[in-house]
Amino acid sequence: MTQERPIRSVGIHEWGTHPVPPERLRELLDGRDDLDCEFEVCSTDDAADHDGVVTLFHHDEFLDGVEWVHNVRSGYEDFPLDDYRDRGVVMTNSTGVAGDLVAETVTGLVLTLAKGLHRFRDQQRDREWARLSWERPFEVGKSSACVVGFGELGGSAATRLGVLGMDVDGVDVRPVSGLGLGRVYDPAQIEEAVSDARFVVLTTPLNESTRGLVDQSVFEAMREDAYLINVSRGEIVVEEDLVEALETDEIAGAALDVFYDEPLPEDAPFWEMDDVVVTPHAAAQADTYGDRIADLVATNVDRLTNGGTPWNRVV
Repeated sequence: MTQERPIRSVGIHEWGTHPVPPERLRELLDGRDDLDCEFEVCSTDDAADHDGVVTLFHHDEFLDGVEWVHNVRSGYEDFPLDDYRDRGVVMTNSTGVAGDLVAETVTGLVLTLAKGLHRFRDQQRDREWARLSWERPFEVGKSSACVVGFGELGGSAATRLGVLGMDVDGVDVRPVSGLGLGRVYDPAQIEEAVSDARFVVLTTPLNESTRGLVDQSVFEAMREDAYLINVSRGEIVVEEDLVEALETDEIAGAALDVFYDEPLPEDAPFWEMDDVVVTPHAAAQADTYGDRIADLVATNVDRLTNGGTPWNRVV
């Protein structure tokens, strides 16, 4: 049990509109009768006027007088965790909030690539009425997938792909059971794991062991008719190796929601590739995202104030 930290005032840091506008999150939290806490949208300069801060990114000002910082993302690689420890600032994240939302997007991308729906959308702009070659669309239920990373996101994705009738294998450092998987491989066996998969789905978090995990050797091991789907972090993939694999038809295509550089630069080759679907780091978007974050923030306000351990504590 942690020490009681009365949270009576929470600033919601101004971050734009994604994944939910700060003002909308404030409205959702203000509407709760179970919290003795004030919420207001704040700037970086007045963040320290509050006991807690909800944010999209780290700012050094959060380390000066704030008791608790909540990150509305699951990723926290840009947060200086040692500094948080040294200053005694509790830091929590939003792991688990968007797992099933991202998994829904993965399902949509699998179906899009399998049926060639992205090609029809391209044709629509030119008012072109043409079917794909008869052998191009394929049956998802008779296909296979390899999901790399089995946290909340990977587990949700694997479950949904299994419902589509797909054979699903996985890659993870932990033993995984209860998801109807064919086999779970250690990351050191990733080339073997992907060798028979029609879809390779990346859902692993970014850390030193996963940075650059998917490189030329992995693309060489994949089937020529296989597709890569990345909804984790751009740095998981060696991007120049992916470009080469796509340009030389070493793999059939990709659906990419995350990149090294975001926004994706205008001169990036992915824009011009017919069998690549580009989305703007939007896999978790949904009209209910704010409600989920509000529930998590409210729970942690209550737990911190009453001496409990907050959910998703990182530091």
